[in-house]
Amino acid sequence: MRLVMTEPVGPTDRPYARRWWALLVLCLSLLIIVMANTALTVAAPDMTRDLGLSGADLQWVIDGYTVPYAALMLLLGAIGDKYSRRGALVLGLVVFGGGAVFGSLADSAATVIAARAVMGVGAALIMPATLSLLAATFPRAERAKAITLWTATAGLAIAAGPVVAGALLKNHGWASTFLINVPIAAVALVAAFVLVPPSRAGHHDRIDYVGGALSVLWIGALVYMIIEGPHFGWDAKAVTAAVVAGAGLVAFVLWELRHPRPILDVRRFTGRRFAGSNLAVALFFLAVFGAFYYLTQHLQFVLGYDALATGVRMLPLAGAVFAGSALTGYLTPRVGMKWTVTAGMVGGTVALALLTRVDGTSSYGDFVAPLIVLGLAIGLALSPCTDAIMGAFPESELGVGGAVNDTSLELGGSLGIAILGSLLSTSYSGHLADATEGSKLPADTLATAQDSVGAGYAVAQGIGDKAQQLAERAAHTADPQQAAQLKAQAQQLVEGARQMKDAVGSSFADAVSHTSLIGAVILGAGTLAVALLLPRGTHRDQDPAAAEQTEAENPEVGALN
Repeated sequence: MRLVMTEPVGPTDRPYARRWWALLVLCLSLLIIVMANTALTVAAPDMTRDLGLSGADLQWVIDGYTVPYAALMLLLGAIGDKYSRRGALVLGLVVFGGGAVFGSLADSAATVIAARAVMGVGAALIMPATLSLLAATFPRAERAKAITLWTATAGLAIAAGPVVAGALLKNHGWASTFLINVPIAAVALVAAFVLVPPSRAGHHDRIDYVGGALSVLWIGALVYMIIEGPHFGWDAKAVTAAVVAGAGLVAFVLWELRHPRPILDVRRFTGRRFAGSNLAVALFFLAVFGAFYYLTQHLQFVLGYDALATGVRMLPLAGAVFAGSALTGYLTPRVGMKWTVTAGMVGGTVALALLTRVDGTSSYGDFVAPLIVLGLAIGLALSPCTDAIMGAFPESELGVGGAVNDTSLELGGSLGIAILGSLLSTSYSGHLADATEGSKLPADTLATAQDSVGAGYAVAQGIGDKAQQLAERAAHTADPQQAAQLKAQAQQLVEGARQMKDAVGSSFADAVSHTSLIGAVILGAGTLAVALLLPRGTHRDQDPAAAEQTEAENPEVGALN
């Protein structure tokens, strides 16, 4: 075996012999960039306490990763096509690992946000490179199976992140959730040279950097608006971002329509299969990321599981993703992607509908069925969509194709957390105000409790601590009458703390139910739109024109980097 793989795939007459080992490297690279977000959800409380993060700080610690990740993918995917797809993967792993080390050493909100942004740049290099290298390495007959495994890895990462982070947090600080990415990135980096063949477009004209810059502008502004507006209010910054996003999108479309070699031919979106697949990916991850956002909170705060226990209880989702992926590999060639994708989206809608039954008395058992149905739905719907999106691009634009798929995914996820997260917060606040009406709770204390479910339980804990202090004073008071008064006050506070805790739990459960209903309506409406857009048929999921171009360019795919 060669120490470094230098032979490109294209010139050989037979499929690359180590392609399944190469896929393992690509899936390992995908694993860490998805886990970087899901692991943070369980590390956030420790990080908030140690660094003294405000609510706004914590939000940007999470989303500082998302903005560069989503905004840069299209441009970096095109650069990888022209110069080196494997080079983009390797550089991305280096940048991502460096950002992880930087994050583990952070001692302030600003430095940890900056580290997350650096990791987002690395992810923007890695994500489209994994799909473009997959498509360049596997023959068309095996590509759907490889994409199915790639998708299943993403599902595994969603559930594995909290498990790994929870296990680390048992004996280590939150910095360990950053450092776990470093050895994995190092292994993937070395393995990329040994197992992944070099690849770039056989011929590629000058990159449309103006179009690329416009894509960075409008996508970055859109994601910033999605984050800023719902969470922090529609102030001048959010409104300005909305205007920039709208103007940038219009300028991007007009420029791409006029450019002879655009970075992205926006006419592709007039194809029903391509448009429907991108819409399905965006809507599905809107539902998945939104649901994951409030399910982990419910398991941790309301049901009282620690970080590791929360992650373990999300594992049925990962197992179901693998089962759904195996099922779509069997069904799609027989019934066509229209039916498997629609069935998956219907399953996602049903999973959210099942969550509307959640109330203050719900236990973990009430979440198992929704998690399994949601996992099956992910496995059914996403692989065919990714295959269709990648199939719509010629071999010279595989990096761009991967970036389009991943941008749809990231925009959908950002919208899910923003929209469903905002609805959850509003619903929780309203239900808590109703539940505590007449409790004589000070207005500022109620406002604090309404900020989040974690803050609500902190208020309840604070009331309980005051009760304990009064009880201790009563035990050390010599005056029997005063001791009796203190004991009575302590008992009232104990009861108030219990009522507050019950009110917070039931209010958040009601908010989960209400938010799930809205999510089910959104995904249900989207399912109808996708079902109408996607054409029937069991033929290969790509446009005929793109297929012809792919065949014509295929011999040149593997030009050396």
